[in-house]
Amino acid sequence: MELYNRTQIQEVVELDQAALEAVEAGFRALGQGRVVQPPILSMAIEESNGEVDVKTAHIRGNERFAIKVSPGFFDNPLIGLPSLNGLMIVFSAKTGLVEAVLFDEGYLTDIRTALAGAIAAKHLARKDSRRAAVIGAGVQAELQVAALKLVRDIDTVDVWARDTDRAEAYAARMRARFEGLTVNVHGDIESACREADVIITTTPSKSPLLKAEHLSNGVHVTAMGSDSPEKRELDVSVMTRADAFVVDTRAQSETNGELKVWAGNTVPFEAHEMGQVIAAGSSPRIGRDQITVCDLTGTGVQDTAIAGFALKRLTA
Repeated sequence: MELYNRTQIQEVVELDQAALEAVEAGFRALGQGRVVQPPILSMAIEESNGEVDVKTAHIRGNERFAIKVSPGFFDNPLIGLPSLNGLMIVFSAKTGLVEAVLFDEGYLTDIRTALAGAIAAKHLARKDSRRAAVIGAGVQAELQVAALKLVRDIDTVDVWARDTDRAEAYAARMRARFEGLTVNVHGDIESACREADVIITTTPSKSPLLKAEHLSNGVHVTAMGSDSPEKRELDVSVMTRADAFVVDTRAQSETNGELKVWAGNTVPFEAHEMGQVIAAGSSPRIGRDQITVCDLTGTGVQDTAIAGFALKRLTA
């Protein structure tokens, strides 16, 4: 059994086409029915404003599977500690023995989450998309654009965040990271989204931010902030206006994602699963004027896919 730390993992895993293909293969296997994926195990630690999520999946035929433990303790910054942490344990799918512990401190989760957004855009956004609107100014706001640039030639980013100073700092980081990238800070969501080809929501909001009135014909929306029962980013009008609504898994979207707004009632439109879209090799109802929306809650198959990819690179 080998133990790898974050520094070692960062040296071999980054946002690149090979990592994207590994995560996309995991989604494809899920869509083909080749994945065993139990529900998320989630536990609140209320007295410390914390929570712990455990995710796992096995892709049939793979040599390994991973179990991810992801704690979030949201008062930690007050004492100089990060709010998010975690690790992935990689097991042999033949013997059940532990092959490696990837003490990535949440790095691989950040990477696979960003890649899932890029995969959604690859299959749902117009191929000539050039302009992205980003709602939020945290880690994923940066990584989602970096990953999106793997699949679309993005040259302009429009950003809105509740904290204008954070939005300005985000814009400065993005200009420094990507030569020639135009980054505009906006004072409201409507103006940030007005000319967008792709909209990415990356917030922990507990009430809807994005509304149908913010959407132009032909836009694609990736919503990745709602990953627990209390979070929401999309107004109902966004989902009902979409020509195609896609989720990573329907079950998770109904409990943790945007579909939970219907709370056991009939959803008034068809919700496609991204793995099935990828496996079919064709995307539902996409044209110049169609609006597409993808709700990402984060799946165990993404964790197994990126952990297996990381371990192969670490042992190459």
